[in-house]
Amino acid sequence: MLMPTPAPPLRNAMSIDVEDYFQVSAFAPYIRREDWNGLECRVERNIDRILALLADRQVHATFFTLGWIAERYPQVVKAIVTGGHELASHGFGHERASDLSPAAFLDDIARAKQLLEDLGGVPVVGYRAPSFSIGKSNLWAFDVLRDAGYRYSSSVYPIAHDHYGMPDSPRFAYPVREGLIEIPVTTLRMGSRNLPSSGGGYFRLLPYALSRWMIRRVNEADGEPAVFYFHPWEIDPGQPRVAGIDAKTRFRHYVNIPRTHGRIARLLDDFRWGRMDEIFLGREAGSRSSAPLLSPA
Repeated sequence: MLMPTPAPPLRNAMSIDVEDYFQVSAFAPYIRREDWNGLECRVERNIDRILALLADRQVHATFFTLGWIAERYPQVVKAIVTGGHELASHGFGHERASDLSPAAFLDDIARAKQLLEDLGGVPVVGYRAPSFSIGKSNLWAFDVLRDAGYRYSSSVYPIAHDHYGMPDSPRFAYPVREGLIEIPVTTLRMGSRNLPSSGGGYFRLLPYALSRWMIRRVNEADGEPAVFYFHPWEIDPGQPRVAGIDAKTRFRHYVNIPRTHGRIARLLDDFRWGRMDEIFLGREAGSRSSAPLLSPA
């Protein structure tokens, strides 16, 4: 009797938010936006390291790229596209969507989309808001994203956090407007809470084995692909130290940075990975969710 062939492991989505260390929202009280041009920019060398790491493991990923970076480092955009990765938008000026009016938000995301498409020569259909800054107070942002020509957003983090989060939103990809889906970064449901399981500072802080277990649990118990993210500055122990920041910000930003490159290498080896557009808009997407469309706030 022939035994059924087991299904292959799910492909998870690997994503990188292309911004530099001085553009982190938590540093906004300490680093003036008008001073950015005078600071050492390290994103190019860090992207080179990330591209080499991905190429070595034959993994394609999604790069949510800041227009401010693309304008100054067009070779970064071209290297991403040449490597077979998805070029997506992180907006232009790394301003939180919740801090902008609808008109200003449209200007930011349309400007970034046009620039990235001109430089990369490929359509840009994905967007991630800086600091996951789409929430209950600015659901109108989904209308603006759809009207600007985006097909998906990855801008909602369904956890409770002091800087962002919408803990009662769906945990997995769902439609938010006709023609636009939201793809949240991954959380693990434990009791009545969603636990962060998808990268960033939590990945640097928690033991690697715990992060691996949570992603595997989402794949096996929920039957869903995980969405993981990190930033180029998170693999850069040599980045300048920002002076005068408070202890909480210092800990969050710098914890375990020397270990992150190695942890990401292990993560790439332990799971199957791919681009967000291929996993959620392509043939692998299927019909994952019938969640109702969110209404504007």
